[in-house]
Amino acid sequence: MKTTQPIAIIIMGVSGSGKTTIGELLSSKTNIPFADGDSFHPQKNIDKMVAGHPLNDQDRLGWLQEINKFCTKNIKQGKSCIVACSALKQSYRAILQNGIKEQMVFVYLLGTFELIQERLGKRKSHFMPASLLKSQFEALQPPKDAITMDIDNTPTAIVEKIVEQLP
Repeated sequence: MKTTQPIAIIIMGVSGSGKTTIGELLSSKTNIPFADGDSFHPQKNIDKMVAGHPLNDQDRLGWLQEINKFCTKNIKQGKSCIVACSALKQSYRAILQNGIKEQMVFVYLLGTFELIQERLGKRKSHFMPASLLKSQFEALQPPKDAITMDIDNTPTAIVEKIVEQLP
């Protein structure tokens, strides 16, 4: 990292792309605290996903606002943070950036449907069923201004490349 200013790093991508794994490794490498965006979901969102129903924009609004509050609080306290958050649409990323756009960096974990579906099939104990992956890809609007990482690499190699590209 080159900057001494606090930044909020959002590790984004569809479910199963490795956001938590990469976020935790990046946190370990940079000593920047990590938070999993899933922990900001209200119970009703979790219940909806467990039941196999995709979230809509209204479901996601409060969740995205809570993540923005968390990031804003950290930035105002002079602290950087890393958050794993799908941030699938540009409108969602705008909510996350509200008031801190210049201090937010997106890291987009890019992978094929087939690779991610295979990973989700192996994942245990997560409330997001693999059946919702198609809806995530349908909602995904790949970011234009992000550090983009192909997930067909080792997590360690991905994190090394992210660190090289952080501002």
